Amino acid sequence: MSSRGTLEAAALVLAGTRPGGDPFAAAQGVAHKSLIKIDGKTLLERVMLALREAGVSRIGVSCDEGPVADLARGLGAQVIPTGRGPSASVLSGFEVLGAPLIVTTSDHALLQPGWIGELVDGTPEDADLSVMLAERATVQRAMPESKRTYLRFADGHWSGCNLFYLQSPEARRAIDTWSMVEADRKRPWRIAARLGVGTLLSMLLGRLTIAEGLARLGDKIGVQAALVSASNGLAAVDVDKQADLDAVRALIAREKEGSSANPV
Repeated sequence: MSSRGTLEAAALVLAGTRPGGDPFAAAQGVAHKSLIKIDGKTLLERVMLALREAGVSRIGVSCDEGPVADLARGLGAQVIPTGRGPSASVLSGFEVLGAPLIVTTSDHALLQPGWIGELVDGTPEDADLSVMLAERATVQRAMPESKRTYLRFADGHWSGCNLFYLQSPEARRAIDTWSMVEADRKRPWRIAARLGVGTLLSMLLGRLTIAEGLARLGDKIGVQAALVSASNGLAAVDVDKQADLDAVRALIAREKEGSSANPV
């Protein structure tokens, strides 16, 4: 639940299938990584439980027909067919669910209700959309062994948290640009170059903060875009490979051990 009151936003969970399949999921003996179990619950179930606990009542899962769709329906979600890539899938979900819309991914194994509230509450009232990012020191403090991709800006190195809030109908304009950001997310200078020479020079000279970069990107698209800085670095941890899965399982095991050793 958001401090603004009952959380009225719907949520979209991206659980599409990669072209050619997912070797990581296959190595776990499942058809899709959404079906991998951690502490007795599938990744998709863990994500949906966090959304429900945050106060989200309407959840759509973007996936193909098959075991993931069956599980999603069994968990009370609306199945929305995938598009050609994440941005097209978000657009399909946005057209069905509307704004405000929280977007996340099915491999967000550690997702917490508080982070969802943090995303919503941290979004300015006049913003069309917001993105949650975590600074590298925050991530490394929370999980030192986690290997993430970071974007370098004047105010630090930032990693995506797979948490987005499309607050207004105008946020739809940004979805069309999502595919460009997807393609260049590991080469941020290309994104800066698309925004003009001044933006590119500011970034190369280390003068552009992440918030300024998002604002300029929003201006280019015609939306108000905002940064929400994650208070917990675990928000940037997803399960995309074996090392991630091992680290998340170990963390959850330690937390359970600590809880049993210190009962309330």
